[in-house]
Amino acid sequence: MTRSFDFNRALVEKYDLPGPRYTSYPTAPQFHQAFAVDDYQRAASDSNQAITPKSLSVYIHIPFCKSLCYYCACNKIITRKAHRAVEYLAYLKREIVMQAALFDRSRKLTQLHLGGGTPTYLTGEQLADLMDCLRQAFDMDDSDDHEFSIEVDPRTINTQQIQLLRQLGFNRLSFGVQDFDPDVQAAVNRRQSEEQIHALVAAARQAQFKSISVDLIYGLPLQTVESFDVTLGKIIALCPDRIAAYSYAHLPELVRAQRLIRPADMPPPERKLELLELTIRRLTEAGYVYIGMDHFALPDDELALARANGTLQRNFQGYSTHADCDLIGLGVSSIGKVGDSYSQSVKELSQYYARLDQGLLPVHRGYRLSADDQLRREVISDLMCHGRIDFGKFEARHDICFTDYFAEALMQLDEHVRDGLLQIHKDALVLLPHGHLMMRSAAMAFDAYLGVDQKGRFSRTV
Repeated sequence: MTRSFDFNRALVEKYDLPGPRYTSYPTAPQFHQAFAVDDYQRAASDSNQAITPKSLSVYIHIPFCKSLCYYCACNKIITRKAHRAVEYLAYLKREIVMQAALFDRSRKLTQLHLGGGTPTYLTGEQLADLMDCLRQAFDMDDSDDHEFSIEVDPRTINTQQIQLLRQLGFNRLSFGVQDFDPDVQAAVNRRQSEEQIHALVAAARQAQFKSISVDLIYGLPLQTVESFDVTLGKIIALCPDRIAAYSYAHLPELVRAQRLIRPADMPPPERKLELLELTIRRLTEAGYVYIGMDHFALPDDELALARANGTLQRNFQGYSTHADCDLIGLGVSSIGKVGDSYSQSVKELSQYYARLDQGLLPVHRGYRLSADDQLRREVISDLMCHGRIDFGKFEARHDICFTDYFAEALMQLDEHVRDGLLQIHKDALVLLPHGHLMMRSAAMAFDAYLGVDQKGRFSRTV
């Protein structure tokens, strides 16, 4: 399935306002500290009692990086002291045992994602130790049908280690490239050679990884249309299965690292839209399918196939091909989704260690969804994953009249309809080609919590 885009600069500028990415609904600003460990334990217990308990997904946060990328807003710790990872891994293994005890052993772990920070900060031996601990604690799916992915900083790994990752059970890789231009790399303190990337991608193909993804960022300092066009050409020549092209959010007042970027090097706002238009045109002309948000995939990739057959999912890691799982967050600052709840661990390493030393899970805050929250979450998910909302599906499942229940939301979308972004029929809401880029803006109409005071917490929607 392919989609044609007629990039309308005026509409993109009009709807490029702050808004959530909807990796969850309600979004993280609604999480609160009144949700405590006992609430999380109750949610886990309830999930075990479901008529058909869901499979399990695990996210593990590895916070360490050897050097600071100036653009990065992730929760990270910059250090070259290897012993810190040794200590962290010891505590992480303790949390794995505590978390696994909450879930029935019969529930298979089918999805795993290591993010950071830099997951490949850990040595091959440490990653093997971590995977052994997971296999002892959970009933891990050891067939290659599972979705085990890891984020890779090309500067921290060699081709032999790529083979080791495959042997450990990982079958999806995401390489952080961002930009090939040496001036841009210097401006954000992330220097890496094209030769490194080419060698690692070739090694991943040789090791028969199911999906190889590359991350790019547009809107970085010193980027020009001409320079980023060169980067896109080189990425297209690499032919990764998936490409994530993220918009850079420059918020130096909130992100300390970004203050190291020279203001004079930042591209003007109109440049960012030019880069977005270029990215969409180059990738779609090269045969990539626009999945949604920032994601593109080759037509035969699992994401594109899931998008075509209506099985695409969305979670805290973005788009996924696997059925909805209960997600267990492990490690400092990690977020989980179990049953009708969200939970987030403490963000400070010292607090994480202190909680585990006390024999307590490091849950810091969370949220329990109401019936209205669950309904709105499903509606937003369908819009973000499938580009349409079929009213009858929700009327049958939730015993509502969709147009009555969401009368205010549908009214908020009048301007989207007039601008040709979507159509509202008597039985469905459907995004039009112009509207797929603005799907976050459309989803915001169904968000019951999105007051004026909330919008400043989010990045721009395009």
